[in-house]
Amino acid sequence: MSRWNSTIVLGFILMGLTNSAETQLVLSMLFLLIYLITVLGNMGMILIIRLDPQLHTPMYFFLTHLSFLDLSYSSVITPKTLENLLTSTKSISFLACFTQMYFFILFVAAECFLLSSMAYDRYVAICSPLHYPVIMSTKLCHSLLTGSYVTGFVNSTVVAVSMNQLHFCNSNVIQHFFCDSSPILALSCSETTEVEIVIFIFAGSTLVMSLITISGSYLSILSTILKINSTAGKKKAFSTCASHLLGVTIFYSTTIFTYLKPKTSYSLGRDQVASVFYTIVIPMLNPLIYSLRNKEVKKAVLRVLQE
Repeated sequence: MSRWNSTIVLGFILMGLTNSAETQLVLSMLFLLIYLITVLGNMGMILIIRLDPQLHTPMYFFLTHLSFLDLSYSSVITPKTLENLLTSTKSISFLACFTQMYFFILFVAAECFLLSSMAYDRYVAICSPLHYPVIMSTKLCHSLLTGSYVTGFVNSTVVAVSMNQLHFCNSNVIQHFFCDSSPILALSCSETTEVEIVIFIFAGSTLVMSLITISGSYLSILSTILKINSTAGKKKAFSTCASHLLGVTIFYSTTIFTYLKPKTSYSLGRDQVASVFYTIVIPMLNPLIYSLRNKEVKKAVLRVLQE
């Protein structure tokens, strides 16, 4: 912290998404609506799963924590974004900025590992259904969940420690609507090559390892589904993992586009659009994807409402 305070720059200014007052008002109303849906959707998903004993299975255990992570990293970003859109104060202190970045990376990295754990759960359910209760034990589920949060903690801590070595002595204007690693690196007047390599290795390894797990799981699932003779059986097997596959595709496509590239290819417009999608929109979509496409969740909602 002393290295930050010893520079000329004493804080940051978040430029946000636009300078137009009319556009800011429209975006603030839109983001507020999305955030309210996000909070209600994810909290509702958590409550339904907790209240309905029939949903106390490994799949919904992971889904509960997916909702928690979506709600968490959306809450790290969206309230400050709304404040910047609705007021003229766009400043953020070093501590607040790096705290926002730290927890955002923690929750996103944890979600990567959690999504791969959910893919493994679907693999066991479809490819080894008779052994599912034994393999997906309570102990294994808690171990996978712990691994998710440890992965997030390690990633965010390494990035924070690495970026602590940077100096900010020229402009303090962050060309983004929140404190993400790419625009902060672009702002630093220090040599950032080593920091970029560290971030690339840790972010890349987290994404690649989770993608390998997800890809391997779904290749095995596809192979198993193709061996099923009846069309109804294939449809039923595919429906058990369709929601997760859709959520994974949306999440990873924007995350890979944003993070697995060098600082020289950073583009304000493209990165902001992608960032809005995975920080604000995706946390709203996930509970909708997993509830609207899931008959068990719909039945659980009816059971809870009838009690």
